[in-house]
Amino acid sequence: MARIAPLNIDWKPDRTTGEPVTEQIVGYMCEQVHSGNWPIGSRLPSQRALAEWFGVNRSTVIAAINELSDYGIVEGQHGAGTRIVSNTWSLMLPGAPDWADYVDSGFFKANNDTIQAINRYEFTPNMTRIGTGELDPRLFPKAMWRQVLGDAADEIETLGYPPPEGLPELREAIAAHMRATGVDCTASQVLVTSGALQALQMISVSLLPAGTTVYAESPSYIKSLQVFQSAGMHLEGVPMDDDGLNVQALRGLLAEGELDAGRPAPLNARNRKGNAILYTIPTNHNPTGVTMSDKRRHELVELSVDSRLPIIEDGAYRDLYFEDDAPLPSLKALDETGMVITLGSASKSLAPGLRIGWLVAAEPIVQRLADVKMQMDYGASVLSQWTFARFLTNGMYDEYVAGLKRELRHRRDRALVTLQEKMDGLAHWNVPSGGFYIWMTFDRPIRMNRLFQLAAERGVLLNPGDIYDFAADNSLRLSYSYTTPEEFADAVDVLAAVARELA
Repeated sequence: MARIAPLNIDWKPDRTTGEPVTEQIVGYMCEQVHSGNWPIGSRLPSQRALAEWFGVNRSTVIAAINELSDYGIVEGQHGAGTRIVSNTWSLMLPGAPDWADYVDSGFFKANNDTIQAINRYEFTPNMTRIGTGELDPRLFPKAMWRQVLGDAADEIETLGYPPPEGLPELREAIAAHMRATGVDCTASQVLVTSGALQALQMISVSLLPAGTTVYAESPSYIKSLQVFQSAGMHLEGVPMDDDGLNVQALRGLLAEGELDAGRPAPLNARNRKGNAILYTIPTNHNPTGVTMSDKRRHELVELSVDSRLPIIEDGAYRDLYFEDDAPLPSLKALDETGMVITLGSASKSLAPGLRIGWLVAAEPIVQRLADVKMQMDYGASVLSQWTFARFLTNGMYDEYVAGLKRELRHRRDRALVTLQEKMDGLAHWNVPSGGFYIWMTFDRPIRMNRLFQLAAERGVLLNPGDIYDFAADNSLRLSYSYTTPEEFADAVDVLAAVARELA
């Protein structure tokens, strides 16, 4: 293989700014990597040559390179000098999060009125929930839980603080679970979180500067939350079709963003304009139920690499793909350059109250986020971590999920029959390949706020589509996971009656 020529440098630190010279060098090198001027695989000049070019002592250069190495941006290779090995998430590590900014701005923004109403109605007795993102409590595997918790009572001798990264046993078990899905990772690349939502919160406050543009499918689960908005970020929707996120549309949005910014900016704390990431749910998408095609996944990863666009892949529903063909590869499985952070969760498949999620990323990212997690909660519940680890390692999780997928597929099929019988002529809908959701759109304009309120008054709780979208969409997120087929049919009777009244 041909040797990559050393890089040429025409820059010197500015000693009049007051910023430490070492930090200026780190910032300059991050900018060169992110802009693409220094591609992955590029070989840095020798430390002596760098010292001469920058006009600094060699010890200053060594300190800067060591910092970049700690972030996972460069790596020393025997006989080949120091090379660039990452041009994505690791670039966000330099600099500490400015917690004061978030506190002063009133960190958590309020949910919109409809979401707050949904949160209240979910605890109303005798309310039938046909939009909720939760499993039917009657599917809870009591016998398995009795066995696992009995083992816990016999074997757990202490409930002290866990390592912030997570219990070693659980990290190993999650890494093995991810490898079985095609994601090549080790336990050191796994961070256990208190649900996947906490992973998003930690990323938003420690890796992404205020002003970052977060691209997401339109509609998207993340639009119903205030995680990124609370941290001062801007959400922008990307159109979808039957194959998932429209990559060509995303390419156009990225081009517009670069024109607005004048040029792509480095994703680090020293230049906070023009930053962008993508949040996506490629498998069993929430709220539409769409699963991204294989061709589209490869196109998206290729665009990510070409544009140096980091991706947050939400895999919360990945284990619940229930069609006969094998699940498509995750974006992380296709990722060869560290562009993708992938999230997982036990909430959708096993139990939301367990509050166990995880992320898989480069080790420097895991260590940075572990430090943030230590500041947040001193680690996820030891009992919850131990329990999920036991489910993964003793085979119970795979056994339970296999049965759960059969039940969900049965409920989906019955739900589709119900919609055909009761909603034909009123609306149209998709056929999901897994997960919880059917996305239904009315054929004529409906006053969605009134539909929501009238249905609730008659004991049926809906999830209007516009809480997930970037504009009114005349749609509903329907869930077959929380109700029996008979309960779903009775609720759709109410829905159809109210829709006809309003139409």
